[in-house]
Amino acid sequence: QVQLVESGGGLVQAGGSLRLSCAASGSIFSIKAVAWYRQSPGKQREFVARSSTDGNTEYVNSVRGRFTIGFSFTQDNPKNTVWLQMNNLKPEDTAVYYCNARARIRGDDYDFWGQGTQVTVPS
Repeated sequence: QVQLVESGGGLVQAGGSLRLSCAASGSIFSIKAVAWYRQSPGKQREFVARSSTDGNTEYVNSVRGRFTIGFSFTQDNPKNTVWLQMNNLKPEDTAVYYCNARARIRGDDYDFWGQGTQVTVPS
């Protein structure tokens, strides 16, 4: 099992920056990829960014060049973290942001989710 807890959301003016964090615990070294998704009112949850644990990243076109995903998983660090650095924020970035981890446990892949953190960028 993997537990994820997001933090760092808030209200920021257009053009500003926020850094979302996701504290990960449990079977950390079963994680194969981490990702951020977001969901706006009335819309489906959408993919934002992903990083495999070997460092390959991908981004949705609307955030590429503005957002950066990263992670730090170490055996001795009790604060294993996934982050999303968001720069030049726009009103359309307003959403609840969810941290995701895909872990391979006993040969099967499982998705784990955090509870979400609200990001608001007023127009």
